[in-house]
Amino acid sequence: MAIPSKARALIKTQKGKVEVQTVPTPKLRDNYVLVKTTAVALNPTEPHAVFDDDTVQPGSLVGCDFAGVVVEAGDNSRFKPGDRIAGMAHGGNAENMEDGAFAEYINVKDGIALKIPDNITDEQAATLGVGVTTVGQGLYQALRLPLPNDAEAVAAHAGTPILIYGGSTATGVLGIQFAKLSGLRVLATASPRNHEYLKSIGADEVYDHSSPTWVDEVRKSTGGRLRLCWDCIARDGSPQACARALDQDEPGAVYRNLLPVEDDEVKSVNPVLDGPAFTLGYTAFGEDMSKLGKNWPAFKEDYEFAKVFWKLTEDLLAQGKLKPVRQQVDRGGKGLEHVFEGIQDLRDWKVSGSKLVYHVA
Repeated sequence: MAIPSKARALIKTQKGKVEVQTVPTPKLRDNYVLVKTTAVALNPTEPHAVFDDDTVQPGSLVGCDFAGVVVEAGDNSRFKPGDRIAGMAHGGNAENMEDGAFAEYINVKDGIALKIPDNITDEQAATLGVGVTTVGQGLYQALRLPLPNDAEAVAAHAGTPILIYGGSTATGVLGIQFAKLSGLRVLATASPRNHEYLKSIGADEVYDHSSPTWVDEVRKSTGGRLRLCWDCIARDGSPQACARALDQDEPGAVYRNLLPVEDDEVKSVNPVLDGPAFTLGYTAFGEDMSKLGKNWPAFKEDYEFAKVFWKLTEDLLAQGKLKPVRQQVDRGGKGLEHVFEGIQDLRDWKVSGSKLVYHVA
């Protein structure tokens, strides 16, 4: 396949603005593969990058989630030209502004991707990137759940309850399935319209997060001994509610979150819990970076874990044990030109229980 010298990409031009531009096609780098994208998907990190994060500079390619076909790979890559792959790209990377997913050709780090099994479409696979990376960090690195392929550890944790707040988010949907594969009893929160969906993918109990009694219901169900909570919202009162739901008697019940949370938001409610502590998906690249207004060192151990976790995810998908989140495809129109409409919808909280996916061409 001939690789063009230039290609179309969605570039941040100023705070709150992006446009489709024709830019040089990126050159293959060490430990990366060059991919011709077929579909991309949106995450809450995109509105943040476009509207809020000043470390994402004008001229940056945006976007993280993709599916596509490998057109060039290094000698040591496990991928080869012609492979269908999906994964996470480092959109809005101040250290390398050509990194990102929302373009016709993109550079993808070798370990943060998977071969798409034949039973999964590109549109489904495009939804996986940020979600898979975040689940790996949140449930397994931070909460230390047993990996689904460790049968002995899974058996030892059988029936242990975990609360996943924000179960109908794209990350929550994956988290529910992984937690079940790890042997846990999964309690989730969501709007009532998504309850049956979450039960269909493995949630044992689902609670209406808008109900004034949901915390009491969780405490009754767990006997007040809930020890694990993963907050996929981490705002608008969820930290305090999760802290109340956790064990308040024995020290060390663990609260982990996807956005920064101040200590007193949870410790004022539950002084004996372990938390808050948030994970940042971009550390999975194992590279120096600027995010959230600060500089971050390379977390090599996060990249090494991500490589293992992405291969495990590939296997679970091929075995039919894991289902991608539901998709809304080309909402508003097909192509990169319509992606910004989706970014605005995400910012306005107009997406729930599914993920926006756009064909690139």
